[in-house]
Amino acid sequence: FHYFLCFVGFLFIFWKKCDLHKLEEGPPLQAVLTREEGLQYYRTMQTIRRMELKADQLYKQKIIRGFCHLYDGQEACAVGIETGINLSDHLITAYRAHGYTLTRGGTVREIMAELTGRRGGIAKGKGGSMHMYTKHFYGGNGIVGAQVPLGAGVALACKYLGNNEICVCLYGDGAANQGQIFETYNMASLWKLPCIFICENNKYGMGTSVERAAASTDYYKRGDFIPGLRLDGMDVLCVREATKFAAEHCRSGKGPILMELQTYRYHGHSMSDPGVSYRTREEIQEVRSKSDPISMLKDRMLSNNMASVEELKEIDVEVRKEIEDAAQFATTDPEPPLDDLLRGTNPWTKLKSVS
Repeated sequence: FHYFLCFVGFLFIFWKKCDLHKLEEGPPLQAVLTREEGLQYYRTMQTIRRMELKADQLYKQKIIRGFCHLYDGQEACAVGIETGINLSDHLITAYRAHGYTLTRGGTVREIMAELTGRRGGIAKGKGGSMHMYTKHFYGGNGIVGAQVPLGAGVALACKYLGNNEICVCLYGDGAANQGQIFETYNMASLWKLPCIFICENNKYGMGTSVERAAASTDYYKRGDFIPGLRLDGMDVLCVREATKFAAEHCRSGKGPILMELQTYRYHGHSMSDPGVSYRTREEIQEVRSKSDPISMLKDRMLSNNMASVEELKEIDVEVRKEIEDAAQFATTDPEPPLDDLLRGTNPWTKLKSVS
């Protein structure tokens, strides 16, 4: 007997309705996922996950130094947003930026080499974890909330040029309490800027739960006069469809819109934060077991015969190899030459390394 596994080419996915603010209707409650899309989303999310786990390992080995904010647990946000907009659109985020650097066109080698401060890094080893850039991606930014008014400026440029492009401004629940964000809401609404404000609500600021930091945790309503929606940020398809909806809202000339993605980070706020002093290990484990974005997509694909276990394992092996190769490059690539520090200074000054 010969057995053949016939893969389903597409799948209808349903999810819970989004919470809406000043909107008569929201994104659709169902979407089509093709087999090719599912495999690509799985690969990208696994790449982000493995890249962050490798960064954790290299940091603990003191190969990566300085600030480092990991994104594992929030992969569905980056992949869902990216698949809901165009590469010609613009995106700016805070310092938890590794995932977006990848989805915006950076390579794993460039990201890992930037983390270790090497010449082959995406910012030539001079920016580190918090400062990565690609075309139409204006980085990780280190000042809490400061990327939001910058993103509104990019959206203003899009409107001025009339190019039908939009800007996605990302920030966390902690930054949502910054005054400059409310100032930006006001200007963006007055000028009807094509800007999607996205709050990645991962439940905790720097060691502080949202309930302790904010009188109102309905972040999607914080724009007041700006329409908003709140959704499951652990479901890549839900994020994708909501982003498509928000992008169409902006492109149609209706002005800005606000999205709150309810997500979760598995690591602490940064590498200096163990992440278990203000939350329990049981809480983290429960999210991993019930709401992990990669596991949810994997289970959907397997249960609907869109992929085989062996096929997904093969992707896992390929991703692990890519990460290991990138880590090897990031630990052997030369550091930037000292002469690079002299640009814009006295050309006769000579520096010598004492290391």
